[in-house]
Amino acid sequence: MDTQLLEIFRTVAHLGSITAAARRLRYTQSAVSRQIGALEAELGGRVFDRLPRGVALTEEGRALLPYATQVLDGLDGARRAVEEVRSLGSGRLRVGAFPTAVAALVPMALASFREAYPEVGLTLVEGRTPRLLDRLAAGEADVAVVSSSPAGPVDRARFELRHLLDERMLVALPRGHRLARRRTVRLDELAGDAFIAGSATAEETLLRASLPSGFRPRIDITAAEWTGKLGCVAAGLGVALIPALAAGRVPPGIAVLRLHRDDESIRHIYAATVPGRSLSPAVTRFLTHLTTAASAFGRDAGSSARRR
Repeated sequence: MDTQLLEIFRTVAHLGSITAAARRLRYTQSAVSRQIGALEAELGGRVFDRLPRGVALTEEGRALLPYATQVLDGLDGARRAVEEVRSLGSGRLRVGAFPTAVAALVPMALASFREAYPEVGLTLVEGRTPRLLDRLAAGEADVAVVSSSPAGPVDRARFELRHLLDERMLVALPRGHRLARRRTVRLDELAGDAFIAGSATAEETLLRASLPSGFRPRIDITAAEWTGKLGCVAAGLGVALIPALAAGRVPPGIAVLRLHRDDESIRHIYAATVPGRSLSPAVTRFLTHLTTAASAFGRDAGSSARRR
């Protein structure tokens, strides 16, 4: 049933006059009469009695009116809901990010996005890049901030990648370390130091991608989380490789040094989405905020390390 017919029917019913309805709807009186006739032909019965002054609902018309109102109100609600999503007056944004991106980069982008669009519901899930990409492909996330390295490039055939920044791998040393006052260091100079690393499954890829061929660090202590790694470094228990994105969150008592250019490793950071899947207005706007945040962090991630 044509919703235009229902709208004309409801307007005539409320005003009790074809002439008044035509004026309200900006149609001719004959056009409204034809539309009412088409509706009655479709229903197989009269919905109005034509009176000398106006019209009155028949029993069939009274039965139809609440359903017509429900349909038309539902369509109005649907249009408003779509417009709210389009204007970011509602909706949701589900973001995935790898751990060091959650240290500051992604929260900064989310904070500016929430300030601009407070009615959009936000969800942030932390995880390793492979798991994030699985969630993205499964439709469990709208966008994922992921990293690529020599040990594990992202499959560009499955995911659309928007480059955010390139991130150096740095070295965190205890403040009292013999090399702590240096700006750069060669890994060979740390061959005798104990390295603080994560679990074999969680950190092995990061180490393998970050160390030059032939360098085998001595790992005495393992800590899965960055707070644990850096806490051990600050206590003088060893040194640790640290992504530049996490360098701004190191505790006191730690010096962060650049690796010599012959030893340094670069990770490429991307915002990943699924090709062919429509980006919601929330995702499109968030990507702008993420790019802005990445520009600020990129200056730090690509610049000299800081000493704490």
